[in-house]
Amino acid sequence: MRHHSNTVYGGSTVAQLYISALGNHPDRLAIVGDQVQFTYRELEQKSYQFARLLQEKGLQRQDAIAFLVGNRAEAIVGIIAAQILGLKSVSLHPMASEDDHCFVLQDANIKALIVDSSRFTGRGLAIKNRALIPMVLSLDDSDIGPGLVAQADAMSDEALAVGDDPTEITKLSYTGGTTGRSKGILHSHRTVVTMVLYMMATYEWPEHVRYLVTTPISHAAGGLLLPVFLRGGTVYLMEKYDAPTFLSMVQEHRINFSFLVPTQIYGLIDYEDTKRHDLSSLELILYGASPIAPSRLQEAIKKIGPVFGQLYGQAEAPMKITYLSKKDHDFSRPHLFRSCGRVVAGNQVKLLDSDCREVPLGEVGELCVRGPLIMDGYLNRPEENEKVFKGDWLHTGDMARKDDQGYLYIVDRVKDMIISGGFNVYPSEVENCLANHSAVAMSAVIGVPDEKWGEKVTAVVVLKSGMHSTETEIIQYVTDQKGVVNAPKAVMFEAELPLTALGKIDKKAIRTRFWSDRDRQVG
Repeated sequence: MRHHSNTVYGGSTVAQLYISALGNHPDRLAIVGDQVQFTYRELEQKSYQFARLLQEKGLQRQDAIAFLVGNRAEAIVGIIAAQILGLKSVSLHPMASEDDHCFVLQDANIKALIVDSSRFTGRGLAIKNRALIPMVLSLDDSDIGPGLVAQADAMSDEALAVGDDPTEITKLSYTGGTTGRSKGILHSHRTVVTMVLYMMATYEWPEHVRYLVTTPISHAAGGLLLPVFLRGGTVYLMEKYDAPTFLSMVQEHRINFSFLVPTQIYGLIDYEDTKRHDLSSLELILYGASPIAPSRLQEAIKKIGPVFGQLYGQAEAPMKITYLSKKDHDFSRPHLFRSCGRVVAGNQVKLLDSDCREVPLGEVGELCVRGPLIMDGYLNRPEENEKVFKGDWLHTGDMARKDDQGYLYIVDRVKDMIISGGFNVYPSEVENCLANHSAVAMSAVIGVPDEKWGEKVTAVVVLKSGMHSTETEIIQYVTDQKGVVNAPKAVMFEAELPLTALGKIDKKAIRTRFWSDRDRQVG
């Protein structure tokens, strides 16, 4: 029998985790940016100053604030300050269109937008001129207005009391919007704190973390900042990724931890000078965000070392549904290179059919999740919530199968599946097959409307430089490896594939070419 309120059992807030991290190692370096570096003590002081400034500008607990920032130390100060004040944070996608940005700002009822004027002054001004939200603020002095960084320096750096209600919303994430308007995903402190604790417990962390950020902090890379701070590590910021800069920073700063997307890994493998750099400091490279070809992953391990760990999650259950550990990247168990790992302790995962019944072991079903990692729901989208939480499970939209060792294998997005001649074809399986072809650098496989087949399996292929192949030869290769159902009916050769801002192959852009005159856009 409980005799006290639920407050006793409440979890931590994100702000409480930041405060505890920042106080642990005051003299250690916390962030090394382009022009600036902060110790933990400086980061803590600057975060309190910035929080006071936002308070002075009228922002109150549970107001929504948006960030349009690059990978800058001062932007991280702003992000921590928003948590100290108990604001709801939204990170705008650095590459999205002005209309997309404005949609998010209005949908989330944003009170203030903070713009990194070193990169986004034009966009910040355009948004300010549309007068959709009360405040557009600039990190530095710019045409948008006086700089927040300089103003914050004048504020007191005394500690502020932080919020302690884990049921409050800490963050709104917006889905990529590949199927029409993007949806706002509500994350209470419970989700983010759970994600951080799962990360702390699951990853093979280096003793003193030196984390190189190579992708926008608005996305997955930003989710790794707090666990690194909790471990007393140092964050090294890279504003724009390229292979030579990555390699020289790893060598110079003895980087031992990073997060890369598959296209970045492909670029490192194909870069001639990779072998000339000393990468011996690297202990863990996490990768995820889109499927990776097993043969290319094996190449990466041979070239860079056995340092890879794969995370799988989605915005609705961020980053930590399953994990494929470093030791599971095992040449004696090559089938594991196709796996997204085992379920992270704390999550419940089942593979369900369309009637929410569990499928037999080894069969393909939709990967569904329960547990404290799950979002609170979509903002103002009751009908979407009903769909995604059908049967009291979070439906990820990913089709997967499980083996008898508990390893999961994602075969495709529900919506990427091609139905050709009545058969299900999973594009990722065809792409993995093509990746084994000696002449193929990368490929995207889509379904194209076809009178006879319903959808025609179509491969868009980029060849390795100096290599040649033909449509007939590629079709025959897949037929031999995967059977006639999976074989492309058409092959197009392109110099490059369109990529999204996060380095994923942009299937939506590829599909648009073939589906533009159809009413069924599979996105």
